[in-house]
Amino acid sequence: MRLLVLLLAGLLSVNGFAQAPKAHRFTVEGDHFALDGKPFQVISGELHYPRIPRAYWRQRFRMARAMGLNTITTYVFWNVHEPKPGVFDFSGNNDIAEFVREAQQEGLYVILRPGPYVCAEWEFGGYPSWLLKDHTTKVRTSDPKFMAPVARWIARLGKELAPLQVGNGGPIILTQVENEYGSFGNDHAYMEQIHKLLIDAGFTQSQLYTADGPEKVQDGSLPELPVGINFGGEEDGAAERAFATLKKVRPNGPFINSEYWAGWFDHWGADHANTHADKQADNLQWMLAHGYSVSFYMFHGGTSFGGMNGANGDVPGTYEPDVTSYDYDAALDESGRPTPKYFVFRDIIAKSTGVTPPTVPAVAPAIQTPEMKFVESVSLWKSLPAPIRSEHPLSMEDVDQAYGYILYRTTLKAAAQSELVLDELHSYAQIYLDGRLIGTLDRRLKQDRLTVPAVVSNARLDILVENTGRINFGKAIGGERAGITKQVTLGGNELTGWEIYPLPLKDTASLKFSKEPCEGACFYRASFKLSAVGDTFLDTSEFTKGQLWLNGHALGRIWNIGPQKTLYAPAPWMVNGSNEVIVFDLQGKIGATVRGLDKPELGSPTKESPVAQ
Repeated sequence: MRLLVLLLAGLLSVNGFAQAPKAHRFTVEGDHFALDGKPFQVISGELHYPRIPRAYWRQRFRMARAMGLNTITTYVFWNVHEPKPGVFDFSGNNDIAEFVREAQQEGLYVILRPGPYVCAEWEFGGYPSWLLKDHTTKVRTSDPKFMAPVARWIARLGKELAPLQVGNGGPIILTQVENEYGSFGNDHAYMEQIHKLLIDAGFTQSQLYTADGPEKVQDGSLPELPVGINFGGEEDGAAERAFATLKKVRPNGPFINSEYWAGWFDHWGADHANTHADKQADNLQWMLAHGYSVSFYMFHGGTSFGGMNGANGDVPGTYEPDVTSYDYDAALDESGRPTPKYFVFRDIIAKSTGVTPPTVPAVAPAIQTPEMKFVESVSLWKSLPAPIRSEHPLSMEDVDQAYGYILYRTTLKAAAQSELVLDELHSYAQIYLDGRLIGTLDRRLKQDRLTVPAVVSNARLDILVENTGRINFGKAIGGERAGITKQVTLGGNELTGWEIYPLPLKDTASLKFSKEPCEGACFYRASFKLSAVGDTFLDTSEFTKGQLWLNGHALGRIWNIGPQKTLYAPAPWMVNGSNEVIVFDLQGKIGATVRGLDKPELGSPTKESPVAQ
């Protein structure tokens, strides 16, 4: 028996099942990185675990290897992991440790970007909204009210990921400290605090680095850590100029383009990104020929499912919410399919490294699905929760709500025609008088007021507000509360005595659908049957503004201003048989249809919808 046990142990050891992970050393040696003492050129691509259905993680990794990548890069999204203070979630699609392990199993190293600020065109730059419940908290600073939850978060993350560093036999070779801080400020004491928290959480000092734009390195870097630079390849000679700028302050390297922007993201009401693959290829070839490391941003963008899109606000006073699709005009498209750009980059990497990549895996074609007509519905007004009463408007954060919609209701006294002003609306509102829609206001268009007709006493005023995505970049992030964030005035007088209805729209299962016709702010339900599942793209062009769920999965936003007209519906979220689709539409009508297309429509914006007055 003892001999049999020894034989089995030996067989298991040979096959790797019982072997301890092999530890490696990843270091900086002069102007380059080294793995176990040998020069190592990082050729990485960024992709994000919440933007990819978990069932597809391995397929995306195999596509990365087949393009010639030896590493993948990912942000860590604090808001999905700590939805409430001290309540952590690393399950399902949030299981980042499993994401890292699967990358290693597919032959890839990992660059980790834990922030805690990540930008990423992600809601609030990855910060949880509850940070703003205390109106005095100053995010992304040394404010103790901010740093205390940051410390708790990073310590908890260390338990998940520090054991997966390369020195422990895992795949993590680099960990970024903060993220492009030089574009926000130059508080090096704050940066040192984040640096220390990562060390205390178990992340290895010799594997830490900072990343900034080439011109912002002095402001955002730390003298004791290597620097990555972030830039795009849209112009001739962009890489050569960027590294020349870096060398003025960091002449000795190591040299890594930590975000190579080989694409771009989309805003509602603007064109879909269509970038210059030829120029991106030329800049890539130059970097690889010089032995520099690079990480594509993005290699594969994926989808900001649900309401996780962010918004741009880098120019003061501007607000540009991002669409749900994070296709990014990347080498691998939103649904994981290789684009012509993928094969261009693959050839350059193979020629530059002399390494023949694996064969590109076959991807099952997307499918079309039968048209479904929405004949079941229920009004939002019949689905309201119990209200919260407050003299003054409260933001979503004030009522412990992160995403979705929020309704403000009050009763008006008799008044002549006058101007209604929503002070600091975040970010889109429909205004109703006695149940009738009288206008819409859109922060994106710098709208905050409209004319209210004369009213009699006890008229009901409803203001339905959507959080269309908190700003994720720039100084404005500190004031990114959602809803009505200050006050409401009518004819210059503040309105008080509010009933406030939080509408996070998390639980569609409790909705009471019927075939009674419904128009306006309504939920609509339909279904379609499949004999075999496949990726598809649900055409939402017959709806106005809202969001869509497939079998309980929140796919994303609908807005008829474009450019996005379809929502990516991944095969793992469908079933053979009947599939349920629910749409919430602010200005809906019974009888609209949706069908699945075998190609996405991310095209051009439509003409702006007229604003009711």
